[in-house]
Amino acid sequence: MKAMILREYGANAEFQAAELPKPCAKAGHVLVRVAATSVNTVDTMIRQMGKDLPLSPDLPAVLGMDFAGTVEAVGEGVTGFAPGDEVYGCAGGLADLQGALAETMLADARLIAHKPKNISMREAAALPLVGITAYEGLQRAGARGGQKVLVHGGAGGVGHVAVQLAKHFGADVYATCSGEKQMNIIASYGATAINYHTDKVADYVARHTGGTGFDVVFDSVGGANLTASFAAAALNGQVATTVSLLELDLTPAHFKGLSLHVVFMLIPMLYNQQREQHGAILAKLAEIVDTGALMPLLDETRFGLDAVGKAYARLSSGEAIGKVVVEI
Repeated sequence: MKAMILREYGANAEFQAAELPKPCAKAGHVLVRVAATSVNTVDTMIRQMGKDLPLSPDLPAVLGMDFAGTVEAVGEGVTGFAPGDEVYGCAGGLADLQGALAETMLADARLIAHKPKNISMREAAALPLVGITAYEGLQRAGARGGQKVLVHGGAGGVGHVAVQLAKHFGADVYATCSGEKQMNIIASYGATAINYHTDKVADYVARHTGGTGFDVVFDSVGGANLTASFAAAALNGQVATTVSLLELDLTPAHFKGLSLHVVFMLIPMLYNQQREQHGAILAKLAEIVDTGALMPLLDETRFGLDAVGKAYARLSSGEAIGKVVVEI
């Protein structure tokens, strides 16, 4: 099979075309013919940092975590899928799991679900990692109807899904962003857009919550932005973050009695722990997509397998609006 591989890691590491042995279906797994895969920030981090990240695969490496495709064969013990089924998931591209930048990949059946019927393979490939992350964060924070939910980075990869899911759960949703295009995207989801360049935290908290703060803050920006999340949260509020790789003074969180939920959705893949939960979330996301309540946002630029390096550059440039997808 054809694949795009890395023979070295680093900021300038180039993807190279290679012919690799086609995997065979094994117990508990399905063999998938990949139609598309999306590029996530963690993929670009692996490429650049290599073994400085404990989750990076050995070289030569086939990256690509997300995928959508068609089942070619099923291994012993697999009962939920059959050849010809259209599926999607986040099941490779780290540790010892081959990624999706190849014509076929082997995927643990617990990590996948049937693809949503109402969207394309390209759209479905954009959803797994960000969808699971958004769903898990909102679930752990207890987001529900009647609450005011703030999403930082509401037009980003995880953020645009969190906005739509929070709306689906019945919450009154607000989201920060950085420009007019992003504000229009957020408004199209039925949420209130906040330009963080022109609106201070204290001002939008006063305007939208009467100064009491948001019940749930989903921070898909993370890092130093967590201080803004603490400031925006209500007393005894819930803060979920996808990026907490920093040292931070938790004093503001203490005096508000905040609960902090750190979402690291790669844990089931890395540690082979409770992988079936990801399959269940993906099945639920497919149902939500097919009701029309959730639609992946895709960047307008299209890439084929041979142009994967350009796809990674597109995401890293910060110019992409929506998920960057590579069509196999």
